[in-house]
Amino acid sequence: MKLLPSRWLKEQPNENEPISETKRLRKRLPKISPKLFIYFVIAAASVILIVQAFRPAPISVDTRRLSRGELQVNVNAEGKTRVRNRYTISAPVDGRLARIELDEGDKVEQGVVVARIDPLPLTSEVKEALGRLAEWRAQRQGVATQRPKPANLEQAQKRIQAALATQQQAEARVVQAQAALKQAQRDTQRAQQLQTSGAIPRQDREVAELNQITKAKELETVKLAAKASANEVEVARATLLVLKQEQKDPDYLLKVYDARIASVEAELSKLRDEAARTNIYSPVSGQVLRVQKESAQFVTSGTPLLEVGNISQLELVIDVLSSDATKIQIGDTILIDQGADIQAIKAKVRRIEPSAFTKVSALGVEEQRVNVIGDFVDTAKSLGDAYRVDVKIIIWDGKSVLKAPLSSLFRCGQSWCTFVVQDGKAVRRFLQVGQRSDFEAEIRRGLKEGEVVILHPSEQIHDGSEIKLR
Repeated sequence: MKLLPSRWLKEQPNENEPISETKRLRKRLPKISPKLFIYFVIAAASVILIVQAFRPAPISVDTRRLSRGELQVNVNAEGKTRVRNRYTISAPVDGRLARIELDEGDKVEQGVVVARIDPLPLTSEVKEALGRLAEWRAQRQGVATQRPKPANLEQAQKRIQAALATQQQAEARVVQAQAALKQAQRDTQRAQQLQTSGAIPRQDREVAELNQITKAKELETVKLAAKASANEVEVARATLLVLKQEQKDPDYLLKVYDARIASVEAELSKLRDEAARTNIYSPVSGQVLRVQKESAQFVTSGTPLLEVGNISQLELVIDVLSSDATKIQIGDTILIDQGADIQAIKAKVRRIEPSAFTKVSALGVEEQRVNVIGDFVDTAKSLGDAYRVDVKIIIWDGKSVLKAPLSSLFRCGQSWCTFVVQDGKAVRRFLQVGQRSDFEAEIRRGLKEGEVVILHPSEQIHDGSEIKLR
């Protein structure tokens, strides 16, 4: 049997004595002085404070629970309204404009006189042109007196005919004289032969010879007469030619006067047309949009006087960045903001102008912008011409789309990421993002409906960071 130490035996209670539990515990615990107890408490508090100081505290964050819904991708821009068919009425002629009695907003009908120009100066010019026209016509008629009379031409033609007849007679006498001369020559030859043979006396031979000489002289005479007749024909023909040339000589004067008359007639036609246009009519039915020359004054041709148009036929002119214009399609819906409590007016994109222009922004940056033309679908009773409007052009619209706030997304390399709340910690997720609006984005992969994402994640938040909701 092992012997116990005497100290242990002294501390063992007597089994027969009743000892309380408190006394028993008090005897077991060592005795601690008050000073030692205070030191102990201070040391424990210091350890707790150090642990709490070095332990990372949870980061307070804002969150949003993901849901499905409609997502619209818009191009926000400023535009203005304008009358689709605007007519600028200008002064058609130079003159003194009478005071225009119409005011902006007045209704006009097609064909109604909207302005007048004093016609008196134009009427005077018309009368002056008529006088010049009468003068040139009279002078043209006087050219006819410079021509040869028809009787002179007829007389010259008859003289030619008479000269031709005389020439024919002379030529006939020449032929007759030549025949007589040949006969006389034959008679002379026979007479010479007979006189040599002694059949006839010498006197008969001499008579035959004299007759031959006479016939020769007669032939010369008739030839000279024939030549004179031919010369008379030539003179008569030359006279007729001169008369005909004199008949054509005034033609150049006629051309001069015809040109002058045509010029005055053209001027007269223009003046009459201008005089008829001193009353200025409205080309369409509508309203007066702007009066540019209200007071009476002298105006030149082409001076704008007033603008008219049908105010019920409005269209939108929206200038957008050229980079945004590539996303817009014809037929896209346009929403015109009228305020928080007023329903937006709907319109449609009708045309995207093919040419861009340079515009300096409010920050002084040059931008390439494109005009987008839209037609109203809803009635725009509250809008007028050249009203400034804020519009949204809807370029994409999804009905049941899983969407997340743009403030919860951030770039991580070439991908999009977000932080999801799981078990009080931030867990990073890689996402595939689709369409994006100004405040939300379409989530195609990486998140599920009902998950909670952290809004505006700061650089303090990392994958696995402890967070707490605000």
